[in-house]
Amino acid sequence: MDGGGFASVYFGGNGVTPVAVITGASSGIGAATAIALGRHGFKVVVGARRLERLARVAGEEGVALRLDVTDEASVNDFVGQVGKRFGRIDVLVNNAGGAFGLNPIAEAVDDDWIGMWKTNVLGLMWMTRACLPLLRKARRGHIVNIGSIAGFETYKGGAGYTAAKHAVRAITRTLRLELNGEPIRVTEIAPGLVETEFSLVRFHGDRKAARSVYEGIKPLTAEDIADCVVFAVTRPPHVDIDEIVVRPVAQANAVTVARKPARPKG
Repeated sequence: MDGGGFASVYFGGNGVTPVAVITGASSGIGAATAIALGRHGFKVVVGARRLERLARVAGEEGVALRLDVTDEASVNDFVGQVGKRFGRIDVLVNNAGGAFGLNPIAEAVDDDWIGMWKTNVLGLMWMTRACLPLLRKARRGHIVNIGSIAGFETYKGGAGYTAAKHAVRAITRTLRLELNGEPIRVTEIAPGLVETEFSLVRFHGDRKAARSVYEGIKPLTAEDIADCVVFAVTRPPHVDIDEIVVRPVAQANAVTVARKPARPKG
């Protein structure tokens, strides 16, 4: 069965196109996921703050709406618009997140920690809480949370981010318990090193520092993670992919990475 056929049969039923909502979709994993789900027959609704980029991701078939997951009013307005247009949500991909800074706890920057918790944790909670009534109106629902290996590993300088992603992991597992018995699947996808704007954001725009994260290895791409999302949401309806952990071959854990030495110049 082709992707579009699956989406219609297992989510919408009777030829109804299922609706997939993706947060943080203006670039990186969110954008790649929106494009992949669109190719598999979903009507994608993409949300982020950068509307111009978002419109390019949505294309002619999708819907682009401004969304700031760190602002509860923005979340509620976004979900309200989705509800008015479609009346339900079949798939919610909580992708918006990010890391800010790499300071040890003794030098922790309050704004970085607050930003990470508002984006990764509160934003996920606000989106999920607001979307659940619409997910319950669907024939079948699916919540996919984009976590990280930082959700079960730690590393020096990463306490703010790893704490937030540990929270994402706890929220996902709690949702699995709370929604047990309802036709709503819950999945966490936990990537390792993925080359996106992630490191550029973490290092506050320092491109040299961002590039150094991926030097000497072949990291994952946003499309690799989008493939994992598509795999999870296109399983038969009785199958729940609880968790996918995916890393580049060169990465054994958060701090153990086999890097090839740089070639000498000249």
